[in-house]
Amino acid sequence: MAARLVQNSYGKSRVRLMKVERHGDHHELQNLNIKIALEGDFDEVHTRGDNSNCLPTDTMKNTVYALAAQTEQIEEIETFGLRLADHFLANNDQVSGVTIDIIEHKYTRIPIDGRDHEHSFTKSGGEKRTTFIEATRNARSVESGLEDLTVIKTTRSGFSGFKKDNYTFLPETDDRIFCTAVKSKWRYVSPDVATEELWRGVRQTILETFANHESLSVQHTLYAMGEAVLDKHADVVEISFSLPNIHCIPVDVTKFGESERHAIFLPTEEPHGLIEARLTRQ
Repeated sequence: MAARLVQNSYGKSRVRLMKVERHGDHHELQNLNIKIALEGDFDEVHTRGDNSNCLPTDTMKNTVYALAAQTEQIEEIETFGLRLADHFLANNDQVSGVTIDIIEHKYTRIPIDGRDHEHSFTKSGGEKRTTFIEATRNARSVESGLEDLTVIKTTRSGFSGFKKDNYTFLPETDDRIFCTAVKSKWRYVSPDVATEELWRGVRQTILETFANHESLSVQHTLYAMGEAVLDKHADVVEISFSLPNIHCIPVDVTKFGESERHAIFLPTEEPHGLIEARLTRQ
């Protein structure tokens, strides 16, 4: 029986790029992980073994380094991703669509004697800045985001009044630790507004809302963070979140003859609840 190819794409994944921007008195540093995928006229690569339309993935990797070298300055990841997408479309008639995923690992300057060092850095924990770009010959779209932004609050969080059945043993609480590693992405009204300034503004809104919100559940705070972003940043038209509920389990220290002050907890990573949602403007 003959098979029918209904969808295909190919590309290069985990292309690592570190770029240094050199100034007279200091350096800037950028560390990226890039994924490229192409769609287009590639059926015969699969069905006939005809590679005449197949741009090698090694060429895609080399293109990343060549385009990065074209500017002395470090570019915002959205700008660089759009340049990559435009390049593949402009130079490959067989390509109808390009997606670019970029993860940026943030670095900060090492403080020495009260000043940030000019050319020495440390990695900023596990947080990552992300972008996802889709481009065709007729349209382009940009999503920015962040991953592994770990946040925790030690009060003003609870979970009660939930549905119960024969297997429900979770006690209700109106005061618990709330810890999560925020993964979020948001879509802009136009690729032209995708700047680091706006990214930082959205990030700060997420942090402020998490800190100040009187949380009745992870879902409750997720919605509040998304609503705040859409309310404050007119250039964001849609935002989604994936929030693991990283449980911090109280330890009964009375078993050790100690007074219970609700101060000792066991943080656990697995298993965890996972709450996800997407918000858009009405």
